[in-house]
Amino acid sequence: MDDRERARRPGGRSARVSAAVHQAVTDLVGERGYGSFTVADIAARAGVADSSIYRRWGSLETLLTDVALTRLNARSPMPDTGSLAGDLRTYAAAVAREITGPEGLAVLRLTIALTGSGQQGLQARDDFLGERRRLLESMLDRARERGENPPDALDVLDHIMAPLYIRVLFGASPLTPDYVDGLVDRLLRAQPPSRRRDEGAPA
Repeated sequence: MDDRERARRPGGRSARVSAAVHQAVTDLVGERGYGSFTVADIAARAGVADSSIYRRWGSLETLLTDVALTRLNARSPMPDTGSLAGDLRTYAAAVAREITGPEGLAVLRLTIALTGSGQQGLQARDDFLGERRRLLESMLDRARERGENPPDALDVLDHIMAPLYIRVLFGASPLTPDYVDGLVDRLLRAQPPSRRRDEGAPA
């Protein structure tokens, strides 16, 4: 079996290295905070060579973006429940569970740290926000195809995601199901009613 065949096999060494590096980043952010560790620290914690990290990710900022996106996409995927309200409630509940979990605060701090100064930090921020917005848009586009009238992706970030993040970062009241659903309900009430052709809207 050659190297290319091994690379294509799921669960191989490549996957194990990636998982170890991602976990090392999450642990270090939780222990030291963003900006207080280097690629060498990550490599030592993950049990890999520095060169392996640089070869795969190129820079610390790119690695941090990959960790944040991979974690959020895996733990808070975009749902498809068949309705806008169901999708938003399911998504908001998943985000709330993720950011209040054992490593949630560390990942949240990492996500916010991607807005740091410097060209690489700004590019990392733009890559992260662009990918999250793209995924949100895919969920909102499905709602439009169903004849619903979804908010903009930025409205979802402003009215649902931001309050969740702020409460966790500042140790405010817990993210109860009623609170999370309330954020979604307030956003939906602010939207004009949808007009479906099969409900009498002009063609």
